[in-house]
Amino acid sequence: MSNHLTGVAASPGIAVAQAFRLQTVQQTPVRSSVADPEQEAARFAQAVKEAQEQLQTIREMTESRLGAQKAEIFEAHLLLLEDPDLIDAVTDKIKDESVNADYALYEVAGTFIEALMAMDNELLRERAVDVKDVSGRVLSRLRGESYGSVADLSAPAILIAEDLTPSDTAQLNPDLVMGFITEIGSRTSHSAIMARSLEIPAVVGAGAAAAGIASGVTVILDAVEGRIVVDPDEQELQAYLRKKEQYDARKAELKQLIDQPSLSSDGRQVELAANIGSVEDVQKALDNGAEGIGLFRTEFLYMGRSALPTEEEQFKVYQYVLEKMNGKPVVIRTLDIGGDKKLPYMKLPEESNPFLGLRALRLCLDRQDLFRTQLRALLRASAYGQLKIMFPMIAVVEELWEAKRLLQEETEKLLGEGVTVAGHIEVGMMIEVPAAALAADSFAKDVDFFSIGTNDLIQYTMAADRMNETVAYLYQPSHPAILRLIDMVIRAAEREGKWVGMCGEMAGDETAIPLLLGLGLHEFSMSAGSILPARALIGKLPQTEWADHARKALAMRSQAEVKQFVQQLTRSEA
Repeated sequence: MSNHLTGVAASPGIAVAQAFRLQTVQQTPVRSSVADPEQEAARFAQAVKEAQEQLQTIREMTESRLGAQKAEIFEAHLLLLEDPDLIDAVTDKIKDESVNADYALYEVAGTFIEALMAMDNELLRERAVDVKDVSGRVLSRLRGESYGSVADLSAPAILIAEDLTPSDTAQLNPDLVMGFITEIGSRTSHSAIMARSLEIPAVVGAGAAAAGIASGVTVILDAVEGRIVVDPDEQELQAYLRKKEQYDARKAELKQLIDQPSLSSDGRQVELAANIGSVEDVQKALDNGAEGIGLFRTEFLYMGRSALPTEEEQFKVYQYVLEKMNGKPVVIRTLDIGGDKKLPYMKLPEESNPFLGLRALRLCLDRQDLFRTQLRALLRASAYGQLKIMFPMIAVVEELWEAKRLLQEETEKLLGEGVTVAGHIEVGMMIEVPAAALAADSFAKDVDFFSIGTNDLIQYTMAADRMNETVAYLYQPSHPAILRLIDMVIRAAEREGKWVGMCGEMAGDETAIPLLLGLGLHEFSMSAGSILPARALIGKLPQTEWADHARKALAMRSQAEVKQFVQQLTRSEA
């Protein structure tokens, strides 16, 4: 009998495939004596060798598909398998105590993990996760079992996991991963954003019930409605296969809009851009008809490595993206580290509330050495395309003034060195702090544009951590309070003749798009896979009429009321 579950539709699509459970809990090895410790040590050495070969294959595959940056995590894992402190300790335990290899590995690795987790150094604590991952892989080789890793996939499947780690997401292959289901997470979680970037159907936050989905069982994943059917009967299976055909046909139909302008039904033109996190994302943006890059999250250049990227490394990345976009606008956000994004190699102070602490531009102004390096790389790259620079997490105008001062200083230095810098570079700021939205009229005098970062603006306005499932109900993009802040920002910018974009997930939300069009948003930046559906939707909407509808929505009392209002109107226009 089929089992029906629900979750958050995080990345649209429909998939039907067998389940593949990640990181299955392994039984604790039982200690046993071995008659030939030397032979047992050799068996352990062979398992380590097989794990190394497996990881090397994964590293090469990841680098060829996703780039060297995302493959670096596996270099750290390979180094662990050569670490004498770990490997020799296991070998010595096998020989000294005449015990089985899997028990020796489990005990030694457990001691390492416990010691690392107790450290004050965050880099060392994060290394505990690597030890657990690597030891689990070797343990599986000793037992002749599958590790339950993404890299072990050999046939199309739907992944089931409590959540996806960076190691998992680095290996996601759309040719084999038909979709994934996680027990925890939200629409704005790391795994959800990655799924949309790769255009893989995903339902997150499915709860503890998803833990009961076993590998090998047939699963229907409806990531349009947020529904999961486990072990469907024939009638359900056929119904969803028809629904999948219709969905895929619609997706193919949307491809005809790739080279079309983004026009409302009454001729108002807007710009649909893509959010990217790496150079590998640029082609996907172009393949989906992006008219620009509305957000390049540069922090991913700093993550998954052991030291800060050099000026030259950054310059080459920015140059590549600008040249690849061939004159289309590219908005590059300066380093946004802090909150849930940390750099282990930077010794930052522990904070009781890092989301409200030293993060993003605050950190850059505090650590001007790393900020000036990034600014120089950006300015050097500006000669290769239409660069726009954006500062994140600004709360007071003094922060903006200081950032612009440093940018001007680095511009003058480079020109003095004979380096070519673009004659005019638009400089903007993100609106993600309520104080900035409320003072948008003041900020608008000193910027060329605003980009509204709704992911943070919503969580700060509603005082609700967007990663906390217990308060997920407060993540309400279409709440009148959020709409009023957005309207305030757009009106303030228009009075100064400036443009406004949006780079938060709300920009690709089909309920929000009509209202944002009505409020006069100029640029919508979203996951690449959301661009064509958004273009099709905007093409059906009369902007002048939605300007009146949006005014009515601003006066409503709840998100539920707003959503019902929008859905009724869009159904009548369909």
